Amino acid sequence: MTEAMAARIAVLADTSLQRHVLQQALSANGYQVVLNNDPGRLEPADLDGTEADLWLVDLAQTEDSPLVDALLERDRTLVLFGEGHAPERNSEHYPRWERRLFGKLKRLVGDSTHAVGPRLEVLKGEAQRPVQLELPRSLAGSEAQTGAPAAQVWLLAASLGGPEAVKAFLDALPGGLPLGFIYAQHIEASFESALSQAVGRHSQWQVRQVCEDEPVRCGEVIIAPIGEELCFAADGSLRLSGRCWPEPYSPSIDQMMLNLAQQFGGRCGVIAFSGMGSDGSAAAAYVLRQGGRVWTQRADSCACSSMPDTLREGGYSSFSGNPRELAQALVIHLAKQAGPVAALLEQDIS
Repeated sequence: MTEAMAARIAVLADTSLQRHVLQQALSANGYQVVLNNDPGRLEPADLDGTEADLWLVDLAQTEDSPLVDALLERDRTLVLFGEGHAPERNSEHYPRWERRLFGKLKRLVGDSTHAVGPRLEVLKGEAQRPVQLELPRSLAGSEAQTGAPAAQVWLLAASLGGPEAVKAFLDALPGGLPLGFIYAQHIEASFESALSQAVGRHSQWQVRQVCEDEPVRCGEVIIAPIGEELCFAADGSLRLSGRCWPEPYSPSIDQMMLNLAQQFGGRCGVIAFSGMGSDGSAAAAYVLRQGGRVWTQRADSCACSSMPDTLREGGYSSFSGNPRELAQALVIHLAKQAGPVAALLEQDIS
């Protein structure tokens, strides 16, 4: 998200630790921090020199602050009082704190994922077809399974920079693999229908919207809907819950991970691609307990690495790579389940 598009946030916090955590969290979620200071070091007159869409006030001390009083007296100035002392980033309480804070910011100053949709036109304009990985001999017989209900289902999770990364992953991935995908992408609802065309145009994978009461099939990538939580029936078929995703993300990657792991257990996996924030970190431990896997896109190949970074820092990710390396690793993983992989290990994944 460019600074020109990002909502401008001014932070007032009276401890250096809280200012540091808020700076990191706001930047990781796509907001532009235009001021971050102790209110005791500013005068009411200093407010006029700061152009902010919202002032985030998070004070440990409860006594009256002349600066905050001056802010509240200003017309057309949005002021949000924070969620109190922020937990450690790797704490189990951090995702809940972050969701509360950014749920409020989203309602007040807009969704920071609005930069994702307009970039789909760039993807749709790409003419070059990338070199696809070879389907190993041990999986060649699985081609007959294309279109059959998938025994394994993996989640592709992404936010800012996600469509580019997921497209590169699918472009590299050969068809005929014995699994299907669900793709949860933070994006505006108005771009939902364009996402499948932009991401799937060069690949052998059918990228499509949800068809309720049908299973995820081998060779398919199902787009998780923006406006309604996606879950599963007892037989594994797709169901729309009739309720919105938990705030602040649509779709909620955490909730999609929980639903997927509950249904498929050790027959599921998650690949977290480029993205803002920490969506997914709250559910990652559950995925692992159920026997699933969590992989992440390597930071140096991300447009924004906050989401995969959070999973790595929490110790949840067992493999990281660029999109092509992730595709190669998945082919090897499936081939190991099917038979020998000696020939695979010689393949070039550059």
